[in-house]
Amino acid sequence: MTASTATTPDARPTTDWKPWVGLAARLILGVTYLVSGAIKATNIPEAQLATRAFKILPYDLANLWGAFMPFAEIIFGLLLVLGLFTRWAAILGSLLMIAFLIGIISAWARGLSINCGCFGGGGEVGVKPNYTWDVLRDLGLLACGAWLVFFPRTKFSLDQKLWG
Repeated sequence: MTASTATTPDARPTTDWKPWVGLAARLILGVTYLVSGAIKATNIPEAQLATRAFKILPYDLANLWGAFMPFAEIIFGLLLVLGLFTRWAAILGSLLMIAFLIGIISAWARGLSINCGCFGGGGEVGVKPNYTWDVLRDLGLLACGAWLVFFPRTKFSLDQKLWG
């Protein structure tokens, strides 16, 4: 094999698009968590009302979850936007997204008419909501999280700066 045909790190086929997809997934999921968490954190009683409306958790646990969840979302959002501990933030963020999906699908299956409170608000509503869009949105966000679990190396991340 001559020097011109030798395989070098630069000559290997690369998947340069994966870090860019990861950046997009990081920002989409991270900004969504930051915005939704910040909106809910400004009105904890409303976040607790939204959590109770799903009628899944006991009253006191729903209140505790409603008070804690916005801050978890903000933390996950910050980590994802910064690209710091990306895989762990994506794992925890994806688990949270699965919990949201279970809640929405459960409310839908039980015929509850609630505002999910995903971006503030929440509680029972008079008209039948269209849960389809909530489920599709959360599936898309879960896909972003799943991508980052398997491909956490992204462009412009602190992970890359700190650990290569």
